Amino acid sequence: MAELQNLPPSILTREDGATIAYHRRRGRGPGVIFLGGFMSDMTGTKAVALDRFCESRRQAFLRFDYFGHGQSSGAFADATVSRWRDDALAVFDTLTDGPQILVGSSLGGWIMLLLAAARPQRIKALIGIAAAPDATEDLMWAQFPPAVRQTIERDGSARIPSAYSEQGYLITRKLIDDGRQHLIMRSAIPFDGPVRLLHGMRDDDVPWQRSLALAERLAAADVRITLVKDGDHRLSRDADLAMLMRTLAALLD
Repeated sequence: MAELQNLPPSILTREDGATIAYHRRRGRGPGVIFLGGFMSDMTGTKAVALDRFCESRRQAFLRFDYFGHGQSSGAFADATVSRWRDDALAVFDTLTDGPQILVGSSLGGWIMLLLAAARPQRIKALIGIAAAPDATEDLMWAQFPPAVRQTIERDGSARIPSAYSEQGYLITRKLIDDGRQHLIMRSAIPFDGPVRLLHGMRDDDVPWQRSLALAERLAAADVRITLVKDGDHRLSRDADLAMLMRTLAALLD
């Protein structure tokens, strides 16, 4: 996979001059779009494995970096859920055609659902991997100790320790406030196509019960949840990736 991880990206320029880095593989439909997680990028294990899988099937595939992530422009301190949703819409509208299957990992599962709500006629199916809708409110703000919330309110940001970053995650008041405009777990979610939710039961970041709650809110009847008892948040082991590819193949076939 190293050669895919090191390929120079293509660039999509937004109206405001910001740039989105992406890798697009042309092929047959339906296309597949990977939506990465919080502070992740398109060179991650799942993104590259999906690219390789789609290459083997001559399937159209797209992966990209959100604003403030990876090789796209922008400072993470200026990022919001609105911006990431709009990035996803920009690449969707500009770089894809025909029906698409969305694969959303962690916070990317939230962006996946927002994209499906905006373009329902073109979304064939959804795959959530530890999907984290409403993450800024329910998994960040509601879980922060009072002292951290006070720091964010007073200073505009705080750095939160993370197992995935030595510097921790920068959480801004702008991110939290903007996220409240996009909460979707408070009511029914109208998407009615096939949905597959994969979740590790040893996920310390997004409780696996989150996938159960999401399934309850989806209008779709064809919703299946796969729980991996010894799986962590990333679900990036060989067996996890094989499960993901089987899930995608079944939807494509």
